[in-house]
Amino acid sequence: MAAVHAFNKCRFRVLNPLLFLLLSWPAAMPAVSAVSAAEEGFCSISPSISGPTSRSLYWKVSNPTLSPSHLQDLPGFTRSVYKRDHAVIAPESQVFGPLNNWVNTLGAYLISPAMGSHFTMYLAKMQEDSRSALPAKDVERFVFVVEGMAVLSDASGLNHQLGVDFYAYIPANSMHSLQSDSMATLVIFERRYASLDGHYPEQIVGSTDEQPLLEIPGEIFELRKLLPTSTPYDFNIHIMDFHPGEYLNVKEVHYNQHGLLLLEGQGIYRLGDNWYPVQAGDVIWMAPYVLQWYAALGKTRSRYLLYKDVSRDPLLCF
Repeated sequence: MAAVHAFNKCRFRVLNPLLFLLLSWPAAMPAVSAVSAAEEGFCSISPSISGPTSRSLYWKVSNPTLSPSHLQDLPGFTRSVYKRDHAVIAPESQVFGPLNNWVNTLGAYLISPAMGSHFTMYLAKMQEDSRSALPAKDVERFVFVVEGMAVLSDASGLNHQLGVDFYAYIPANSMHSLQSDSMATLVIFERRYASLDGHYPEQIVGSTDEQPLLEIPGEIFELRKLLPTSTPYDFNIHIMDFHPGEYLNVKEVHYNQHGLLLLEGQGIYRLGDNWYPVQAGDVIWMAPYVLQWYAALGKTRSRYLLYKDVSRDPLLCF
């Protein structure tokens, strides 16, 4: 009798609906190994290219896929969102098309005045024998290479090779061109220059590693500024590095606008009352005075590139 009672008790446990669902779940979902899940995490990106030798420094920016793997083919799924004072644009939502007057280049405008910004941010994917066009009159340009190699030819006739992690600032109305003999991916910021009498910015070409780490009182992340902090420059580009578990101490609210590209890693970004999981390849727009905060998650460094308007009285911008 005791044996029958034990059998019935065991059978009841197996037929318990919740336990049955848990036992059935792995068979109903695509196979994802425990090791893979532990290594990748929810926000990680699976590569669409194979082999470690084909991975450049920021390979996740230009080769993104949804993750975990059982979401890759889920129709309609995206983390992208657009609101009045911010936007998160995940890679699966980026739409590429021909860039006006560029040769053999596709572009995706990710931030533009249509959403309320006073600058544009776009990705330019250059193909073989590609060439850029000039920006509009009085528009300055900043270029950062995330994949491949491009050559900047400037007004003085000099050529500058720009590899991954290299960048260039070109003042408004400066003659120049960007060319590539093979595939290259650039992130480009453009805005109408807010001129001040007696102040004239100069062309700058450099690389991230050349820039010193700056002290940030009260913060623990690492900061590099790619442009001078002097008055001639009306915006700057920051490179910000967070080790896993690090976060912004200040919950920022300010008049400056931001355009952000997450180059490496993953984390949580707070924008207003919204909390977004983000990963390499994501783009974020932050309007003036939106509450913003970031924390790095996962097992690897987070690095993002950040546009910020600076050195101008807000009254002069309207």
